[in-house]
Amino acid sequence: MVAGDLTAVLRATDRMRHVARELLVITAAILLYFAVRGLMTTRIDTAYRNAENVVALEQSTGIFVEPRLQETVIQHGWLAELFGYIYIYGHWPVLLVTLLWLLIRQREAYRMFRNAMLLSGAIGLVIFAAFPVAPPRFLTAYGFVDTVAERTSAYRVLQPPAFVNQYAAVPSLHFGWNLLMGIAVASLGAHWIIRLFGWLMPVLMFCAIVLTANHYIVDGLAGGAIALLGLLVGYRLGRKPRWARRLR
Repeated sequence: MVAGDLTAVLRATDRMRHVARELLVITAAILLYFAVRGLMTTRIDTAYRNAENVVALEQSTGIFVEPRLQETVIQHGWLAELFGYIYIYGHWPVLLVTLLWLLIRQREAYRMFRNAMLLSGAIGLVIFAAFPVAPPRFLTAYGFVDTVAERTSAYRVLQPPAFVNQYAAVPSLHFGWNLLMGIAVASLGAHWIIRLFGWLMPVLMFCAIVLTANHYIVDGLAGGAIALLGLLVGYRLGRKPRWARRLR
């Protein structure tokens, strides 16, 4: 009986150490990501020129509909405010809660999704440095409005200006990382309501990044593709547990 209790205590202690270690890793990775991105020297003129190139690309493909969509949303003030809150509170709070849930309940899955975030974040940093892009909210001539800044100050709390590169619009890992967490929740959630949240969360975030004028449609597509690339690499490098069949 004593031996069994001792074994249980050791297992619990080992799990707590593992959780604490991973929390430190994730915290350090997040701080490093924002520090590197925020301290990058950006050529502002190049960022605006690249933004115009992104707009031209979308115009040539017929998908430059962001100003018209945002105008429609702004006409309904409550809707603009809703997407602002989704953009803010649907990102880091959701990412951290989902990662913690994976860490505690799905350790193998946690490693794969953690690696996917780290890989896609590293790719994103390279692109931010090589291809700075001004976000839509800076291109007021097209009719864009920064609805998040106008309606709430929480953005400055969750992402302090000192750690934010204002010209890192492409790719949108704001959407890409939500997509990763959505896949995890939709694949591993125990209840259909939880799985439904996993399906809806990335869709709502994609709408939010566009309708708040923080990202172009192309940004979201690029961010999603890079996140999925990170997930593919993480899947190939890791072990293939039984639940991964559903993910595949």
